[in-house]
Amino acid sequence: MPREFEITYNAKNIYDDWVYDAHWQFLIIPVENENQHEVEIEFSNSLFANTEYSINGYGFKTLRVHPKKKFKEITFEAKFKFSKEEVDPYNFKINPDISLAYNELHNSDFKIIHERFLKSTPFTSLENKQEELFKFDNSISIFDNLEALNLFIFKYIKFTAGVTEVGTPLKQIIAKKKGVCQDFTHLFCALARNNGVPTRYVSGYLDQDSGYVGDSQMHAWAEAYIPEIGWKGFDPTNNILANTNHIKVCYGKDYNDCAPLKGIIHSQGRNKTIHTVTVESQQ
Repeated sequence: MPREFEITYNAKNIYDDWVYDAHWQFLIIPVENENQHEVEIEFSNSLFANTEYSINGYGFKTLRVHPKKKFKEITFEAKFKFSKEEVDPYNFKINPDISLAYNELHNSDFKIIHERFLKSTPFTSLENKQEELFKFDNSISIFDNLEALNLFIFKYIKFTAGVTEVGTPLKQIIAKKKGVCQDFTHLFCALARNNGVPTRYVSGYLDQDSGYVGDSQMHAWAEAYIPEIGWKGFDPTNNILANTNHIKVCYGKDYNDCAPLKGIIHSQGRNKTIHTVTVESQQ
């Protein structure tokens, strides 16, 4: 039976001095796919500025706002309603001949097709010694290795808010062994790619009523491409596979492709941004 979700996203920006020009892009709309259907969108802002819709480079819908008057404070509110089918993340079969999938990883055409999600990025780059943190065991399937990687990162990093920032290098996160969901996900992407598996960073929402750990705003997890199976979602923050409680918004190479809010502001002085997200669901 499908579950009905309602998500409320609020953001409040406060500035010390007048803002004379501002452009924002929100990447916060749940994507419509084989599991998420009939997404209804309500979006407003306190300045009554027009909202425009656009599509980013990965094909995901964004909201753009450009106020026409000066201001010192602006609030945004988005409400999304949609249905989601129950997801069984283990609804697939692994070919007993695991060598076929490993051979595909080494195929040159496969590498060309998935090149974008095999390359390291500034958020997912590893130093030489860090590449040895996790190596695949070729005696077990690629999926089993990815589950083992999920568990490894879950145990390696302690979920701790406030110790990292968006731009904290992965090498510092590895050294501190503390971070939030985007740090868990960047490390998963880095190590999976280092073992030849195309992996993408996913941004979305998490229904935490089931006891899961995640950011109070947007959650992050990874999707890895497994030959003969396809893209599978892994949430190393909770050591689970992505399931019905994971509401996808978008994916990219790393956080930079999936930042929920980007903006260009022309103002002096300090500013403060406050975000809140609530996720409600029912059968």
